[in-house]
Amino acid sequence: MNKIAAERDVSHWHYPEEVEVLTFDLNGETFALEAVLVREILDLLPETTVPGSQPFVAGVINFRGKVIPLADLRLAFGMEATETTSDSRIVVIELDLDGEPTLVGLRTDKVNEVTTLARASSEAPPRIGMRWRADYIRCLVRNGGEFIILPNLQAIFAARDDRALSA
Repeated sequence: MNKIAAERDVSHWHYPEEVEVLTFDLNGETFALEAVLVREILDLLPETTVPGSQPFVAGVINFRGKVIPLADLRLAFGMEATETTSDSRIVVIELDLDGEPTLVGLRTDKVNEVTTLARASSEAPPRIGMRWRADYIRCLVRNGGEFIILPNLQAIFAARDDRALSA
């Protein structure tokens, strides 16, 4: 493999050799977020619907006295919305959106574990045959016989109405 091809192979990997992540489930798929983004994992909280907002970020919650948007990644990925269960959680993350640190709650079906993923097990999402937008996926990581999906949160939130996140 030539040097350019080798660099292209890992262009999807934005970390050192390994990255520590929090894994969680959405509609039977396993996703992961960089652990450094996670501020807290919460049981479900009462939410307030925001009229006129995008379905993806249709509500807000009170997090430690601050009103923050509550996003449902299932809807961003075109999945069916599901009923909450006793395993459902909200993962509060802090993202840099337009140069501003922004707290966002993410609905999950279940939070699994903190684990380490290696660059050697990662690959870019395929350009065709995906049921989701490829730009919404940073990379896929093989873990045993399954794939863990690292979403591209910057692309997901940039593609949405900024008013939905300015809570």
